[in-house]
Amino acid sequence: MAISAHRLCRLAARLASEHGVLARDYARAAYLELEADGYTDHANFWFALAILLDDLVAHRMDPEHLPTIH
Repeated sequence: MAISAHRLCRLAARLASEHGVLARDYARAAYLELEADGYTDHANFWFALAILLDDLVAHRMDPEHLPTIH
């Protein structure tokens, strides 16, 4: 199932708001586990989410003005 960039950014913003750094840590752990198990597509989702969460918790991205992804 595909997810749009807009929905992924909104999901990251909500997770960062509710769980802060823990959300990023869980996303990283999910990425590493899925990658090790060979589930590349699922791992890529969690990797992208972890990157967005990292930017949000480090205040490099404003959750109210999410970026345009091309």
